Amino acid sequence: MTLKEILANDFKESMKAKDGIRKDTVNLVRAAIKQSEVDNRVELDEQGVLAIIAKQVKMRKDALSDFEKAGRTDLLDSYNREIEILMTYLPAQLTLEEIQVIAKTTMAELGIEGEKQNMGKLMKAVMPKVKGSADGGDVKKAIESLF
Repeated sequence: MTLKEILANDFKESMKAKDGIRKDTVNLVRAAIKQSEVDNRVELDEQGVLAIIAKQVKMRKDALSDFEKAGRTDLLDSYNREIEILMTYLPAQLTLEEIQVIAKTTMAELGIEGEKQNMGKLMKAVMPKVKGSADGGDVKKAIESLF
């Protein structure tokens, strides 16, 4: 079953279960997928769908700090629940330690020294290896800890 089919089934199930937050979250993701397909005139594959879901998670995580500053705990709770729902569709995320191991291996492969000016090179080489399994911010933290 493809990820789009899973989303469609989960949408139906959440309507039957009267789970409003899940229904709305899944519906928003399905709409974003459809919008991307219409805009680019392509049928998205699994990687494209995963990229859109990851983008939705990132948007919600970015908004959390704004809600916290404004004291909007109602929106904080709602967005945290939406993030939890969306994370169930993404592959298991790598820990910082796992990202560091990948970064160290990549450093050895490329012969990169532990100098600050090489962080960009390393980041550029590591990101494709962890695409979909790690957030860019987490990759940056892991790489910074190596230098």
